[in-house]
Amino acid sequence: MSPPLRAASPGRLGRGLAWGFVGVLAFSATLPATRLAVADLDPVFVGLGRAVVAAALAAVLLAVTRAPLPQGTTWPRLAVVAAGVVVGFPLLSAWAMRRVPASHGAVVVGLLPLATAMAGALLAHERPSCRFWACAVAGSAAVVGFALWKGGGAVHAADLLLVGAVIAAAIGYAEGARLARVMAGWQVISWALVLAAPFLAIPTWRAAANLSDVTWPAWAGFAYVSVVSAYLGFFAWYKGLAEGGIAAVGQLQLLQPFLTILLSALLLGESLDPVTLAAAGFVILAIAIGRSG
Repeated sequence: MSPPLRAASPGRLGRGLAWGFVGVLAFSATLPATRLAVADLDPVFVGLGRAVVAAALAAVLLAVTRAPLPQGTTWPRLAVVAAGVVVGFPLLSAWAMRRVPASHGAVVVGLLPLATAMAGALLAHERPSCRFWACAVAGSAAVVGFALWKGGGAVHAADLLLVGAVIAAAIGYAEGARLARVMAGWQVISWALVLAAPFLAIPTWRAAANLSDVTWPAWAGFAYVSVVSAYLGFFAWYKGLAEGGIAAVGQLQLLQPFLTILLSALLLGESLDPVTLAAAGFVILAIAIGRSG
């Protein structure tokens, strides 16, 4: 059983924030890369196949380093991590990216810092300040309002898929951070991937149809989400969450909408919609105020 997460010392918080920023930077290209991939590839193949590729890399690394097998009670917790970040978020976000621009998805995923903080409070018993929660709720309201406005006053299926992806990721992040207190963060994601791989191989194979017509940008997007988004990014992310605390380091995800929107404009030619930028800016400002108190 992992120890409860307490407030980090200034030194640990600084290290946690540094590692967390590296993770956020790695994850910021996930939605644009996913959108490139699903242009030619089945969303199921992208959402699940990326985990199969990452699991193969994880198995090699675990074997080379002779990493010890997790204890029996750790496997159910690894299953929670796998369900959230190996299956839930990738699959739901891949389906969503066929229906909305990556820049829109980036703002909806701006709910993730609040969801991660809530998961940290529930699973790791962290207690952010009342000011933090008030500002976090205000920022979340702005995100929901933006999604409704962008969708013409109605919640579309893609928005519901993105919200589901956020919930899945938040739970996987929080449980993974708890595990990273008792084992290396890279081992957490590696074992979670290996655990999930047997269940993902068959649906991935069935979704792998007409691969001969796939363009190189789609393969490049798939390669990125497989190697970086599904695996290497978690090395830094889980280390950061374990060092600095789930709620504190999780707020770095507020940078992700801006970074993702910028990357979407650079990689996909999507416009930098002023309303999208304003919504993302309000969310970041609201939770930044909450973090300062």
